[in-house]
Amino acid sequence: MKIDNKILEDVSKKISDAIPKGVKAFADEFESNCKSILKSSFERLDLVTREEFDIQKEVLLKTRQRLEQLEKKVDKLLKKHNIDL
Repeated sequence: MKIDNKILEDVSKKISDAIPKGVKAFADEFESNCKSILKSSFERLDLVTREEFDIQKEVLLKTRQRLEQLEKKVDKLLKKHNIDL
């Protein structure tokens, strides 16, 4: 999954903003390091985007509905031919 740089920037900015003022001189370097660490960590997690998740959720829903339809058809055919499983 390609990580959205906006998310990384937001997270690293929040972390950087939490640093005490006396340490702000190192904030830019720290923020850059945070981005690198977060990016590599997220890439190792093999995450999916919300869009990808929603698409797969819809596919699963349609598949489940189709399966239920097929199960009903099989049940009708079994009853029609007096087959008991």
